[in-house]
Amino acid sequence: MDLKLDEALKLAKKKLKEGSSEEAKRIYQDILRRFPANEKAKGGLKSLSGSPAGKSHNFLDPPQDQQQILISLYNQGQLQQALDQVKYLLEQFPYSILLHNICGAVYAAFNQYDAAIDSYKQALKIKPDYVEAHKNLGVALQKKGELDVAIDSYKQALKIKPDYAEAYYNLGVALQEKDELDAAIDSYKQALKIKPDYANAHYSLGVALQEKGELDAAIDSYKQALRNSPDDAEAHYNMGNALKEKGELDAAIDSYKQALKIKPDYADAHYNMGGVLQEKGELDAAIDNYKQALKIKPDYAEAHINMGGVLKGRGELDAAIDSYKQALKIKPDYAEAHINMGGVLQKKGELDAAIDNYKQALKIKPDYAEAHSNMGAALQEKGELDAAIDSYKQALKIKPDYADAHYNMGGVLQEKGELDAAIDSYKRALKIKPDHQSARSSKLHTQSNICDWAAIQADQDLVSKLGTKTHYIDPFSILSVEDAPERHRLRSELYVKSNLIQKPLPLAPKPLQKPKRLRIGYFSADFKDHPVSHLISKMLEQHNRNHFEIYAYSIGPEKNDKTRQRIINAVDVFDDVSTMNDRDVALLARQDKIDIAVDLTGYTTNSRSGIFACRAAPIQINYLGYPGTMGADFIDYIIADQNLIPTESQHFYSEKPIYMPHHYQAQDDTLLISDETPSRGDLGLPQNGFVFCAINNPYKITPCEFNIWMRLLQYVDGSVLWLLESNKWVRANLVKEANARGVGTERLVFAKRTSHSKYLAQFRQADLFLDTFNYNAGATASNALWAGLPVLTKLGKGYSSRMAGSLLTSIGLPELITSTEADYEKLALELATNPEHLYSIKQKLAANRLSKPLFDTELFTKHLEDGYQQAYQRYFEGLEPETITVRD
Repeated sequence: MDLKLDEALKLAKKKLKEGSSEEAKRIYQDILRRFPANEKAKGGLKSLSGSPAGKSHNFLDPPQDQQQILISLYNQGQLQQALDQVKYLLEQFPYSILLHNICGAVYAAFNQYDAAIDSYKQALKIKPDYVEAHKNLGVALQKKGELDVAIDSYKQALKIKPDYAEAYYNLGVALQEKDELDAAIDSYKQALKIKPDYANAHYSLGVALQEKGELDAAIDSYKQALRNSPDDAEAHYNMGNALKEKGELDAAIDSYKQALKIKPDYADAHYNMGGVLQEKGELDAAIDNYKQALKIKPDYAEAHINMGGVLKGRGELDAAIDSYKQALKIKPDYAEAHINMGGVLQKKGELDAAIDNYKQALKIKPDYAEAHSNMGAALQEKGELDAAIDSYKQALKIKPDYADAHYNMGGVLQEKGELDAAIDSYKRALKIKPDHQSARSSKLHTQSNICDWAAIQADQDLVSKLGTKTHYIDPFSILSVEDAPERHRLRSELYVKSNLIQKPLPLAPKPLQKPKRLRIGYFSADFKDHPVSHLISKMLEQHNRNHFEIYAYSIGPEKNDKTRQRIINAVDVFDDVSTMNDRDVALLARQDKIDIAVDLTGYTTNSRSGIFACRAAPIQINYLGYPGTMGADFIDYIIADQNLIPTESQHFYSEKPIYMPHHYQAQDDTLLISDETPSRGDLGLPQNGFVFCAINNPYKITPCEFNIWMRLLQYVDGSVLWLLESNKWVRANLVKEANARGVGTERLVFAKRTSHSKYLAQFRQADLFLDTFNYNAGATASNALWAGLPVLTKLGKGYSSRMAGSLLTSIGLPELITSTEADYEKLALELATNPEHLYSIKQKLAANRLSKPLFDTELFTKHLEDGYQQAYQRYFEGLEPETITVRD
């Protein structure tokens, strides 16, 4: 038919008058094919009646019963049947906006969004103000990621129908997807203004508010959503996430439980609940939840990762590695899994394997700053310091505000002796993260090493809080800064809890008979030219081989020298285990059937206390290397004496003391002193002036004792203070401090490091050794006494501040022990100005040197062996460790 529009409309009316309804219908349909928006044709079709059933119906849409069948198929999820039916009906009713809308919905359900969009557009072509089609078109466009066009569709719907709550809601979702959170929140609020009980809008508003960090408001929105829709598992889940973010962990767990009650197979809820339980320290429950998540979703790589983290926290390092391997099996390009596995391997001491994992992480994610930093730490542990610095530089190039990388850089620079650069790195870390306690404690220790007291004083108010509550620090770093044994214990305990997480090996059953010879294993990173080895060499030689078999395990970098060779010759078995991981070293000790393991290193350089965390032996002892408590439940005893740890101070120590009758410190009564004593002139000392000697590690010096020393120099004409120049900054800083106190530069003389025998001989040119307060001279004090130089000390509260007092008591010179700064200064001045008094002290020292117990190595070794036997007897009888007193 080729009629003009007006003529066609007239013809349709004529046919209606003649009773030809079907002919009229055909004409109207033909008009609408050519003119889809023609209202007269639409109206004409709507006015037609006379269906076969005798009921009126709209000839634009199929009959109601067919509509219901179609809608039922769609709602029941029978999508293919629904699609077939709607296509069939559209052939009969091509101008049905309802059918085009449903067709779009079916295509959308199939994720065929282009076809859905075409269907909605067909509906809108027929009826441009069809509000539902505008909204649904927006949804389909949004699914395709065409957010701007989707937003326009929602706005069209709202222009037609301003009170359309669902369109405001969908607009909010699209805006939120574009990260336009404020606009999204406004849309959700508009939807709720129209429809206050709109659960989905409350829920999505909560999500947007949570994303903005407005947690309380988000939680209120989730509560509103749940008031209207109590069975919304996602709302419970997200409320749990918001509560977790707020730190309300128990409430978060309750929300996750509610979500799981509604939806037991909700893997993400199990996963997040596991994270909260992990944060609470409820590791077994956390593991159960991760297992549930993995049961529901076996390819949940993130759950394997978190499971690994919990297992690591429980000390099950091998099981943690298995979890990370599972994550990588599912997701081979999972850089985080590689870095986490590297961390566990590093904890195990498998440094090469750790580095390989960090390299894998960087291959996947080259800009992964954390992987560069961790690799630096592993290289540093291997002793490859320059390579470690390169890794830290890479990390900081990617992430300049990476506080931990600056801190780690400080550590390696300190190890290289570049102390000023190390301090700068620690400062950078603190500028970024002022509460970085490890950076602050390391900065303080390094500043102590160069005697930069003004910088230390600036942080003095913070010292008491460092490493005692939530953030661990290296316990050794603060020993010289304050004499506070209660806080030293807290620091050690927190350090253990945070770092020494290895799961102990199962204890072997106690033997039915006591062994004829106890096997003693000494573990040290310092079997070389080092104070600890100088002290113990003769003791190792003196052990009674009828009752003891002696093993030495070298856990530090190999350094062949005469001292190391002497130790190798002194023991029955010497093993260099420096390249083995902690667990394997502990296993080796178990294979060697070690009865008592002695940690000679503690928390000093190259510490390997993880070996003891694995339980290398049934009895484990802290001795000599670390002057304080280790705060660890896996260390049973500490070698001490009543002067070092008085009975009333035992609560400052996690270990039970083995009290030696005279002194705690092993000695070598054959220690060689060079016959070639350099002259005072050779040493830069005045020929006749009084020489106060403080040749000690400069980090032990604080302004308290230095003030006294400067007054002594002013009181005693011609006297000098003899110090150790351990680095290039010490001289300048101590001279500056002396000048500030009115003492000339010439009154300070600095000694250089030299061979041990010559170092001992040098003491002969001094008149009085002045001890430091917070951290006494230990090996240095015994060296001075061995060389015939009296030592003046002041007793403090903790182990490190009472070491010299122990030695002086044992050598029969208690008169050189003071208890206050005033008494210390008074006695120093008396000895410096009363030659007869000082001479009598020196004569007494000379007489006592070989007659009193301090330098009787054979006697000391027997007493130590007695302590070992008593400790083993308690173990053999099934008794817990308890204070042991060795009788003289």
